[in-house]
Amino acid sequence: MPTRINALSEIFSQYDVILCDVWGVLHNGVDAFHEASRALAAAREAGVTVVLITNSPRPNAGVRVQIRGLGVLDESYDAIVTSGDVTRSLITAGPKPIYFIGAERDLALLEGLDVEMVSAANAEAVVCAGFFDDETETPETYRATLEQLAARGVPFVCANPDLVVERGHRLIPCAGAIAKLYEELGGETQVSGKPHKSIYMASLTEAKAARGPFDISRVIAIGDGMPTDVLGAQTFGLDLLYIADGIHSRDYTVKDKIDTGKLTAFLKEQGATPKYWMPKLT
Repeated sequence: MPTRINALSEIFSQYDVILCDVWGVLHNGVDAFHEASRALAAAREAGVTVVLITNSPRPNAGVRVQIRGLGVLDESYDAIVTSGDVTRSLITAGPKPIYFIGAERDLALLEGLDVEMVSAANAEAVVCAGFFDDETETPETYRATLEQLAARGVPFVCANPDLVVERGHRLIPCAGAIAKLYEELGGETQVSGKPHKSIYMASLTEAKAARGPFDISRVIAIGDGMPTDVLGAQTFGLDLLYIADGIHSRDYTVKDKIDTGKLTAFLKEQGATPKYWMPKLT
């Protein structure tokens, strides 16, 4: 069982860099978690460099505006690296006629890139940032179109590997859920966000630019998602602070309280070995 901590400040002295997840740790898509913002701001005051690492399909400038609007403090981080940032190189390297799946707000992903948006029938690649309408649609909404694309061998670039996120108190599907179905249909997918190495490399590059050289042993990741934050940090060899009151909380919460026995069993079942855990980032 990882060590339970009550405040991030308990471990400041052990680290030079924090790579912190955003959705589920700093906000829930509706409200900012103000204690989490203040905890990261205090870490920076103590000399720790904080890079927000998120599977948002938007480039970092858009995420900065979004989270500021929700109430996340600008003082809580040094830089932001998004899945959208690292996915743009995949899009650039691929075919130019693309079929785009995502809401209008996600079109910033394509800004400045030499691509042409076409119909699914004419596409030579798919770029998926999310759902056209994530309030009403499921991956099955896209099955017929995906079957046709997979049958033609069209590559599928996923700009957000998350399967779901919490929006308020509801779970909302993400692009990763559509990519998962595409793989099940025999299609080829390309992903750069968490848990993949490229987004961690980009985040550490930003940290180095902010503070200079540091040892990887003095980097800790913070997150709540097993297939993204946890797997990514562990694969990259980083210490991890697991935020338990996130998307998996239903698996070990009893009467609104985290059952440590159930949490221990859940982490073991998932093969997760965080160094620390806490319910919410404070």
